Amino acid sequence: MCVFVLTLTASAQDATPTLHVYTNLVQIPTLVLDQDSHPVPALPEGRFFISIDGGPQFRVTHVRPEGDDPISLAVVLDVSQPFPALMSRFDEALASLPPLSLHPRDRVSVYVQDCDLTRSAAGIPAEPAALKHAVDVALERWKTRGRERQRSTCKQPLNLWDSLSIVSGDLSTQPGRRVILAVTDGIDRGSKTTWNELRRAATRRAEAIFGLVQPSDTLFHARREVDFNSVCQMTGGIIMSADGNSLHDQLKQFTAMLRSRYIVEFPHPVDTVGGEHGMEVTIRGSDAVILPAGIGIPLDDPAILKDPTTIPTDAASAPQLGKRKILNPH
Repeated sequence: MCVFVLTLTASAQDATPTLHVYTNLVQIPTLVLDQDSHPVPALPEGRFFISIDGGPQFRVTHVRPEGDDPISLAVVLDVSQPFPALMSRFDEALASLPPLSLHPRDRVSVYVQDCDLTRSAAGIPAEPAALKHAVDVALERWKTRGRERQRSTCKQPLNLWDSLSIVSGDLSTQPGRRVILAVTDGIDRGSKTTWNELRRAATRRAEAIFGLVQPSDTLFHARREVDFNSVCQMTGGIIMSADGNSLHDQLKQFTAMLRSRYIVEFPHPVDTVGGEHGMEVTIRGSDAVILPAGIGIPLDDPAILKDPTTIPTDAASAPQLGKRKILNPH
């Protein structure tokens, strides 16, 4: 159920009341996982609470599974890494997702990061043949040169944070629940964009970033993947791993994880001011890992608030902001 601010005004000519509707409901996709990184299902909404900037906890208005909400998925294939072994089977793995894991209303974009960032598909329907073709086109240049890594020949190579920032900007215009899946080793090799700038942009655009790495990447680069792990978790995603044999199943588990996210709804804070605000989602009586995505909330229009015909939001039911400041890690 959606909460609205309703304004009734009379037309100057015929005195017919005019209904103005202003949305006043915030929705946050929230990933809830057990200690084995499996989704925790069927949690009652009465156990969900939210605190903003360290303010008092308040019970959310409504919680529901994401279910069949349309998804806009951007897949980034990073062949600039030393051993991109997952790429050889990725076309068939992605094409296997429709219609059970990806649905007709979902949209998919496909990118490849090599010396530069190239997009082979932009918001196409989730159809097997189209997805396979998009991946094949994206990887054609990489396959043509014999899959040898020629990073040293790139004049101005584009690196992971820069590439994901471009993808984030493209994805921000897409409808539905926005998700980035980066198939990479998680190592940035010299971007101008910092990981925290990427995280802040994705959070503001309500985009969750997930990573898909090989088990060997996690083993050899565990310490260097800390920033990538932070990007994922702080935008509402996680890092997953797969090899060639488990790739199909891992992609299906990934989409099942998206469908099982909770959509947490609560009223727009009354005293919101510009800038970043910290939000904490808690579940009473649960030790689950809770990873909410972010969202950009437009500020209230002062003209609307001052309009005597505007029905004001019930301040008693709206969340109150605390005074805790956002920490910006580097």
